[in-house]
Amino acid sequence: MKKVVLAGGTGFVGQDFETRFEQLGYNVLIISRQSGHIAWQDRAAIIEALEGAEMLINLAGKSVNCRYTEENRRIIMDSRVETTQILGEAVLACTQPPELWINSSTATIYRHAEDRPMTERDGEIGSGFSVNVAKAWEQAFFAFKLPSTRQIALRIAIVLGDGGVMKPLTNLVRFGLGGAQGAGSQQFSWIHIEDLFRMVIYVQEHPELEGVFNASSPHPVTNRELMSSLRKQLGVRIGLPSPRWMLEFGAVFIRTETELVLKSRWVIPDRMEKAGFTFHYASLDEALSDIVKPSRE
Repeated sequence: MKKVVLAGGTGFVGQDFETRFEQLGYNVLIISRQSGHIAWQDRAAIIEALEGAEMLINLAGKSVNCRYTEENRRIIMDSRVETTQILGEAVLACTQPPELWINSSTATIYRHAEDRPMTERDGEIGSGFSVNVAKAWEQAFFAFKLPSTRQIALRIAIVLGDGGVMKPLTNLVRFGLGGAQGAGSQQFSWIHIEDLFRMVIYVQEHPELEGVFNASSPHPVTNRELMSSLRKQLGVRIGLPSPRWMLEFGAVFIRTETELVLKSRWVIPDRMEKAGFTFHYASLDEALSDIVKPSRE
């Protein structure tokens, strides 16, 4: 049976991928801190799982939806860099290593951009804690020189699907708070989870592809357009805006950071489109119609 290994595969994206891979006939092995899966401390079991696998997909990392306390900053960084290093060492120890290793990265690596989109070739790397995490994550990944394993880092935008960010966003709209957040002009780069999975399969099927790819829809929208589209899909006519001061105040109570909403992520999948990949859900309205409608039935 074909085999794929999902590292950190118990979250929103990992659970979705597990189902999709199983539907394609794969044996899916998961490395996780949760019981019932391969433990990160079990080096021998990780190597055994990777032996003969077609793909290793690393999704591991503590959620950034938290306050950036000193302790949380340390865990966010270590949960990405250390797990990547564990995987790289395990791949090197394999007799028959995976043919492809896809490592998560993040579109947050680029600067706040409202003036122009960021591509892999001419995108400008930003500054600050989140950017430092992204840079360290990619550096840990590409530090490994693997003669038999192709390496791809996906700079993933906000993933839309049945879970993740959609729940808090739809709740805001339903409670009448679905107006623009902050200035509303900040760009929102996103990708439908089905297209993210299709992207994984696409790079697997094209052995000439390697390096860094933006994993995002070719049509990002402003925050104002995002909230308007959500209101339309949910049949809510009015949405009160949330000015910056209100977001800063509320973030303290729900223990998160306003960067998740206020940073302008304007990311374009230039390399992926030039490689011939096409999106099933290129527009936000199409994506939200697919995701929101089933929840209303």
